[in-house]
Amino acid sequence: MAIKNYILEEKDYIISLRRHFHAHPEVSLKEYETCKKIEEELDSLGIPHSKIGETGVYAWVDGKKASHGKIVALRSDMDALAMEDLKTVSYRSRNKGFCHACGHDAHTATLLGAAKILKSKENEFSGQVRLFFQQAEEIGQGARLFVGAGLLEGCERVFSAHVTSRLRKGKVALTKGPQSASCDYFKITVKGKGAHVSTPHLGIDAAYIAAQIVVNLQSIVARSTAPLETVVVGVGVIRAGTQYNIVAEHGEIEGTTRSFLPEVRKFTNDKVVQIAKQTAAMYGAEAEVIFLDYAAPLANDEDAVREVTEVAQQLIDPADIVSDYQKSLGADDFADYLAVTKGMYAYIGTANEEKPNTKAAHHHGLFDIDEEALLISCNLYVDYALQVLEQ
Repeated sequence: MAIKNYILEEKDYIISLRRHFHAHPEVSLKEYETCKKIEEELDSLGIPHSKIGETGVYAWVDGKKASHGKIVALRSDMDALAMEDLKTVSYRSRNKGFCHACGHDAHTATLLGAAKILKSKENEFSGQVRLFFQQAEEIGQGARLFVGAGLLEGCERVFSAHVTSRLRKGKVALTKGPQSASCDYFKITVKGKGAHVSTPHLGIDAAYIAAQIVVNLQSIVARSTAPLETVVVGVGVIRAGTQYNIVAEHGEIEGTTRSFLPEVRKFTNDKVVQIAKQTAAMYGAEAEVIFLDYAAPLANDEDAVREVTEVAQQLIDPADIVSDYQKSLGADDFADYLAVTKGMYAYIGTANEEKPNTKAAHHHGLFDIDEEALLISCNLYVDYALQVLEQ
């Protein structure tokens, strides 16, 4: 059991790309330079490609062993976060206020490494490998562009991998069933009536009403959801009022709901609307609720997990394969691909006790990875694609 030589030979290439992307982070739907760099690399490799949206890149490698064959899709995401990079490393973010604190830089570099290797092996397989360099995962807007373009049509499998600081380097999580929750964004707008604070009875206080809505929303999980179900209703933003001595005329609440089952998702979102409108009406105000669908629940296909596990067992110690990885209320729009095609989402351990930043939580300014782990990830991309095409 060992990483293949054709992966080891591209170690420097993959790591150099990862550090380039890490130093030049861009947020969702603004990944213009990242897109440009990906296209330049694909051009140098002789791999055809096209744009998806303004910043996504679709590329493909056709096997030359036979004129017909199966199709497999490999996906990486590329967007960063609007936050400061707190590390003191040579590849620290050069774009102030932006940071690759989730590992998407590593994902992009890994898929480019896989693309290079698969191109070099095009005479050894039949069929087609489709490469999705996807934008806007953090806001759940990228995957649907690729799905909407029909790029999963005819695909036998779709595969992706995400680095994680929750597992040590050398471990890989390959778990069937639910792995990530759905993610919906909501915005509640409260319309009240302004007045002087000394005469509150002449107004309708949107600030007070917004506060009551936030409190009442907590009853969805505490009193309306079965205790064994996993649901989150979170409020992250409350805005109301213009001045300290004016009864607030307008209020806004922004938040998110998370769940694992479609029926629970619908029930939870319907309850948010009901509570907002009824609470506002009780005080003589109006409430409007807008929901945005960021991601569906992500559940790995059992057959795909078994297939990827067979590949992983040839690369690492089977004892390092985690088959019961704890599901997360974090979301990932890779779920949109799994709603169309069989596939799975793997997690690649990148933590190293000797490198403290590699144990930092995702979305933290100190987040970093042990780059050696990218070799395992790249090998899974390449060998699983080849296995699917050869079946």
